[in-house]
Amino acid sequence: VALQFLNILTVISTALMIWKALGLALNTESPIVVVLSESMEPAFQRGDLLILSLPHNDPINVNDICVFKLPGRDIPIVHRVIKLHDEDPMYTSAVTKKQYLLTKGDNNRGDDRALYDPRQMWIHKENVVGKVRGFVPYVGMLTILMNDYPWMKFALLGVVGLFVLVHRE
Repeated sequence: VALQFLNILTVISTALMIWKALGLALNTESPIVVVLSESMEPAFQRGDLLILSLPHNDPINVNDICVFKLPGRDIPIVHRVIKLHDEDPMYTSAVTKKQYLLTKGDNNRGDDRALYDPRQMWIHKENVVGKVRGFVPYVGMLTILMNDYPWMKFALLGVVGLFVLVHRE
């Protein structure tokens, strides 16, 4: 039983190390996200797994699909950048110059200003978690199902735990 417990810990720690290594390699806190809504159809479907990166020297451009987190919200949003606005260099130094973004879901009628804080017209580049670099269709559907039906998490964990306990090398 102790050996099986160590095997479970090894699998969990390996998964966490892979997650952290991906985050460091792609320069983002969240290298993989799942599309949770239909707002980006037809580009991405609900359940698609997105691969993100945020290189230091790679600017954000109009038409880039970005994942961003708004203050006070737990769930990141995947939308396209439709407008950019740079801070006026007359009022700021080149070092503190900020880039502002306006985003919109491809399947939405209007821009995302309704999602931002009431007094906010743009989001900051600092809100961006990453730019979409690739995707794997429908692989994230398991995550959505486990969030929609919490009992599935426990059932899956139970099956995996039972498999590990019963499995002999």
